[in-house]
Amino acid sequence: MLDDYQRRASDFADWGSLGPGVDVVFFSERIDPTVLAEALADFDVLVLMRERSRFGRPVLERLPRLRLLVTTGVRNAAVDDAYLRQAGVVYCGTGHADGGPPPGVPSTAEVAWALILAVCKRVPIEDRAMRAGKWQLDLPVNLAGRTLGLAGLGHLGSAMVGPARAFGMNVIAWSQHLTDERAAAAGARLVSKAELLSAADVLSIHLVLSDRTRGLFQAADLAQMKPTAVLVNTSRGPILDEQALVAALRDGTIAGAGLDVYDTEPLPAGHPLTALDNVVLLPHFGYVSEAGFREMYGQVVEDIAAFLAGSPIRIISQGRPG
Repeated sequence: MLDDYQRRASDFADWGSLGPGVDVVFFSERIDPTVLAEALADFDVLVLMRERSRFGRPVLERLPRLRLLVTTGVRNAAVDDAYLRQAGVVYCGTGHADGGPPPGVPSTAEVAWALILAVCKRVPIEDRAMRAGKWQLDLPVNLAGRTLGLAGLGHLGSAMVGPARAFGMNVIAWSQHLTDERAAAAGARLVSKAELLSAADVLSIHLVLSDRTRGLFQAADLAQMKPTAVLVNTSRGPILDEQALVAALRDGTIAGAGLDVYDTEPLPAGHPLTALDNVVLLPHFGYVSEAGFREMYGQVVEDIAAFLAGSPIRIISQGRPG
């Protein structure tokens, strides 16, 4: 079990139910990519936290004992699933095969709103100022009457609409295959990408990382946003150009950002983002909750048990478990 940062995975599922013949090892620190294959060469089953470590062919082909790979979630852009099929490795996920929302949706939406409020209401800046004996350095931004722009209107994007309406915000949305009907059903208005960028006071990203969305927002896109706008990303870091975002925040192209995801995780010490006052940073907390972890790790154990019994479940095919 990789990337057990909180050291809680052992508490959230009945790993002992797999039987005395199964030894479970929990890695609480991220394994250096340069020694990833060497560190995992003796394991028959690997459980990955989605997209934290890259398991491309150069790594996978150096894992001769691997028979089952389980990823949390219904897809993992960091895994070469074509190679797994070629090598005969069973590939399973967690989540709902019926298309229902995955366990992390409520938590991720809450974290997105925490970031929006923290940036717009200047929570970290004013907190630090008060601790230094200062009072009311600048003005917070009201959300009422502003426009929330959603890049992506699936389970996560749709969960953002209700709170936005409660705050009195207008909601617009865009994604490459979004229709007027789907947008209206979720309570949003479909717009073009250009209008999303130019009209949003808060732009919140809720897209799946894929070849199509990687690098979807570049410097030219950020330049179309209002100088007073705030960008929030709780999806995946590589969906936007991180260097371009740093430049936009430094130059005042946009007013601020709230980030829960990054190109490299954990975020390296001394990263340029950590030196900026107009960005609020969280350590990929979007999916993290006790309820979500209990369901997620419980399904991981079910996946492993079913594999050991000769009847694998939640096999990932074309991005969804079946």
